[in-house]
Amino acid sequence: MSTIVVTGGTGTLGTPLAARLREAGHEVRVLSRHSEHYPVDLRDGRGLDAALAGAEVLVHCASSPRGGDEEAARHLIGAARRAGTVRNLVYISIVGVDVVPFGYYRTKLAVERLLEGSGLGVTILRTTQFHDLVAQVVTTAAKLPVVLLPRGVRVQPIAVGEVADRLAELATPRPSGRVPDMGGPEVRPLTDWARTYLAATGSRRPVVGVPLAGRTYAAFVRGGHLAPARAVGRGTFAQFLDRRTAARG
Repeated sequence: MSTIVVTGGTGTLGTPLAARLREAGHEVRVLSRHSEHYPVDLRDGRGLDAALAGAEVLVHCASSPRGGDEEAARHLIGAARRAGTVRNLVYISIVGVDVVPFGYYRTKLAVERLLEGSGLGVTILRTTQFHDLVAQVVTTAAKLPVVLLPRGVRVQPIAVGEVADRLAELATPRPSGRVPDMGGPEVRPLTDWARTYLAATGSRRPVVGVPLAGRTYAAFVRGGHLAPARAVGRGTFAQFLDRRTAARG
């Protein structure tokens, strides 16, 4: 069994991933600024050397749309080099980061390139959007009387648990490089997903698709963020909603 470090180990993906790794018998170190055992701030690298001491695998799930991902990656690379024991740095990325000129996607691509050029053993997995993100987007849009969403943009959501399963398989001391993408089982317009979500939550708000402008919108309409040929996910959005409803009683 290995000693595995997980950044973002208390987040949407990191939490189930850490649980799966522990169930498999690994020693798991979850990094957090407020962790009792491994207090780490990825923004400045404080605590990383102690957290990575003796670790064989590092799974990097932490990310922030507000910025700082590239600097965090540089701190991780430096600490992994100093540790001298990290044989595989596993990174979770997004399908389409190399073709959709969205700011957050560009940052994810920049992190991929930093890792690939680090001289470390690296594994990179790209997936489509999580079911949770679709729900979050619709919830935010539904704060208005009319739910306005970009027209013509399709989404291929995937179950976060399936991504955690795949990352747990990849979290071995042997790096795999860029592995095949993972996509959800269904591709539908975001407006359709929104109506499904609102119906499940008892909301009657109307959903309206709004045409937008710009290169990023055009890239999303073309489906650069989709992976229809890699629709390997099994869990559907309807099943996600059923579990969400049951969990809330």
